[in-house]
Amino acid sequence: MGKKGSLARQLLALQLLIVLVLLAAVAAVVVAQVSETFRNTESRRMLGIAEDVAANPSLRVLLADPKQHLLLAPFATAAQVASGADEVVIARADGKVLTSQDPTEINKPLRLADSTVSEGRAWVGEVDDAVVAHVPVIGQGDHRVVGYVAAKKEQPAIWQTLAESFPGLLSLLGIATVLGVAGSLSLSWWVKRQTFGLEPAEIAALVEHREAMLHGVHEGVVGLDQQHRVTLVNDQAKDLLTLGDVVGHSVYELGLNERLLDVFTGKAEGTNLIGLRRGKVLVMNRTLIQWDQRTLGAVVTLRDRTELVRLQDQLTENRNTADTLRAQAHEFSNRLHTIAGLIELGEYDEVARYITRVSANRDQWQAEVTSRIADPAVAALLIAKSSLAAEQGVGLRLSTTSALPEVDPGLSGDIVTVLGNLVDNALDALTGPGWIEVDIRVLDAAVHVVVQDSGPGVAPELAREVFRHGFTTKAAAGGRRGLGLAITRQACVRRGGTVSVHNADGAVFTATLPMQVHA
Repeated sequence: MGKKGSLARQLLALQLLIVLVLLAAVAAVVVAQVSETFRNTESRRMLGIAEDVAANPSLRVLLADPKQHLLLAPFATAAQVASGADEVVIARADGKVLTSQDPTEINKPLRLADSTVSEGRAWVGEVDDAVVAHVPVIGQGDHRVVGYVAAKKEQPAIWQTLAESFPGLLSLLGIATVLGVAGSLSLSWWVKRQTFGLEPAEIAALVEHREAMLHGVHEGVVGLDQQHRVTLVNDQAKDLLTLGDVVGHSVYELGLNERLLDVFTGKAEGTNLIGLRRGKVLVMNRTLIQWDQRTLGAVVTLRDRTELVRLQDQLTENRNTADTLRAQAHEFSNRLHTIAGLIELGEYDEVARYITRVSANRDQWQAEVTSRIADPAVAALLIAKSSLAAEQGVGLRLSTTSALPEVDPGLSGDIVTVLGNLVDNALDALTGPGWIEVDIRVLDAAVHVVVQDSGPGVAPELAREVFRHGFTTKAAAGGRRGLGLAITRQACVRRGGTVSVHNADGAVFTATLPMQVHA
């Protein structure tokens, strides 16, 4: 950074300018006040001097006799010396100057300006920046004007006025300059310390670079201070969180859900925390900003993982389909081995009874599902999940009150998402043999899905957390974290429904999906 732009020089120039402006302002006020005081004081004094001279009887006699005009000089000189006036002038009635301390004015007309002395009245005013008093000299006997007396006092120069008002003006200017230099150097040192030695142009460049980088990154960035107020937010974060200009606002004023608030305020700890925001799956990380062992705030970064989660869901569906097919293949393999063994033993009647029994059980489950569930997608899901549950030694059953008509494709997809996640969650919760009961029915223009299992249930303190934080029951037990229940809640809330959980000899998950999406 060149000297021209150095902070110290700028501060020094600015402070000296301020000092000079203040001194000029003070000087102008002082000069105006002193000039006004001078005019008022000297006007009265000059008028008194002129009146004293004009009232002298001898002066009247001499003025009346032209032959004795040369004797008037002592009167003017004595009055001028005694009073301190710059000039005391005596003139004839026609205005011709007879005596003056300025020889060049003798025999010249007296400068009267706006004076009323020629009318026989005394006058005080300014003539050529000087305070002048004119007094007529009245003759004895006839009371006519025989001449004039003028007393004049020049106004002092501005520098003289300042010097008389401020005897130590030069010293004051010197002290002010020294103090200004010392103050500017001290201030520049302090500012440089606060700005890490950067000059103004460098600070401006850093701000420009920061703004360019902040709005150029593909991740959302939100800066927070110690009071959880937003100090910066880039365009990507505004888009991900559907926010406007929120700088200066508290995070509690942004309309975020509890999960996002926990991450933004630091209540939720960890890395790659998952949260939902208006249909988007966000992965968030919060990092404290610390300097010199002080916490200045925090930065939260956000990444959109909606598409990735959709791909994961598709992969999960494919994996579930593969698991179902594998479970069915395993089931069929076991049954074939059983049939082959009975044939080798010659138990042909038992083979027939076994085949009939197995076929009847499967046909019974399919018939039960299709008789109660008219929607093909939901029915197919239940039939597929039955094989997967059987492989784990878990019985999947349908309540006697279940009944679902065929619904529109959008609602059918949401029911499949909710039911599939709840059944998978129940299977994960069962660590051994058990049962899962599914109840699906339409009540008050909404589809109610209830999934109950014989597992250990959900801890009361996690009853809300499993949905708000996106945990599965395995995460609640210390396992991996998933999105199944969070996506279930998202599907319900998107349609204006609800999802909840309580314990009754196991976990009971209840989801409500209105048949018409709420606006």
